[in-house]
Amino acid sequence: MTETTDLLVDKSALRLARFSHGVAEIGEGEALLRLDRFALTSNNVTYAAIGEQFGYWNFFPAPAPNGRVPVWGFADVVESKSADVAVGERIWGYFPIASHLAVTPARATPRGFVDGAAHRAGLPAVYNQYERVAVDPAYKREHEAQIALFRPLFATGFLIDDFLAESGFFGAQRVMLSSASSKTALGLAKCLKDRGGVDVVGLTSARNAEFVRKTGYYDRVVAYDRLGDLPNDAPSLLVDMAGDAPLINALADRLGDAFVYNCMVGGTHWEAGVAETKGPPRTLFFAPDHIVKRHKDWGADGFASRYAAAWTGFLVSTSGWLKVIEKSGEGPVRETWQALLDGQARPEDGYVLRV
Repeated sequence: MTETTDLLVDKSALRLARFSHGVAEIGEGEALLRLDRFALTSNNVTYAAIGEQFGYWNFFPAPAPNGRVPVWGFADVVESKSADVAVGERIWGYFPIASHLAVTPARATPRGFVDGAAHRAGLPAVYNQYERVAVDPAYKREHEAQIALFRPLFATGFLIDDFLAESGFFGAQRVMLSSASSKTALGLAKCLKDRGGVDVVGLTSARNAEFVRKTGYYDRVVAYDRLGDLPNDAPSLLVDMAGDAPLINALADRLGDAFVYNCMVGGTHWEAGVAETKGPPRTLFFAPDHIVKRHKDWGADGFASRYAAAWTGFLVSTSGWLKVIEKSGEGPVRETWQALLDGQARPEDGYVLRV
């Protein structure tokens, strides 16, 4: 048996977080992964804030009223009773904030496997896949921190950019991104900037405005308390990373009929709630659905090549502003979670943690 540590979060009061200690013992056909490095960002706050609505709590069940917040990271196989996974392999995938995760490898290929645990069978496949880094041509050990911080978030941005372009930007000439300093927004802004053809506007707090400008991804940056500076002379759509109803209402008042589409993605302003809003209806963008569509349209190799080209350019661009902060231990992990909940983390800081 292996001693384990898990962060449990009260699903109805996200600031109530505590560590639980136990033991793991795997059965036949299972493998035990030790989580070595994972990223913690505002995206994980979104997973928790909308966890009941979109099933994010279901991946790693916990005793009520608690949940286990999902994160992306790297793990090592430390014990295996599966013929498909060897001890010592390094794995990339979706984990709880914990020291270990027991998985049931299924549908294994040279590139990876799916967790075949019964409780994950009906959940979106993209979150159930685990990749062997040894055969990933895009993997470099020295880039693990950046991969953990940005890979899933940049993928979401890449997919939103593709969706909006395919939809003719719903007639918009201007794309506004709320929570413009969030990592998903930064990835999307870079894709939009590279594509061209629309004005890219970052909406952010006054505190983060200068950072957002310095990234160079946005054509214009407007602070939330200066929405009167937002142009209303062209059709505009919102990619909403904040989930802040008062902000949406303020945008609707400012833009009027020029507000043509509201694409709902995240909930970094998680305490603002999900009240009814003015303007166009909130329309959810669910990245796993668009991944399935594009895999059918382009094939797996076609998708991979398009994504790799965009990812490479973005990765290079982060060197001018990203500061990776690595921490270990229960105290630093809990403190980072609280800082993200409170909106106190600096946007240029990327937290890569281990329990």
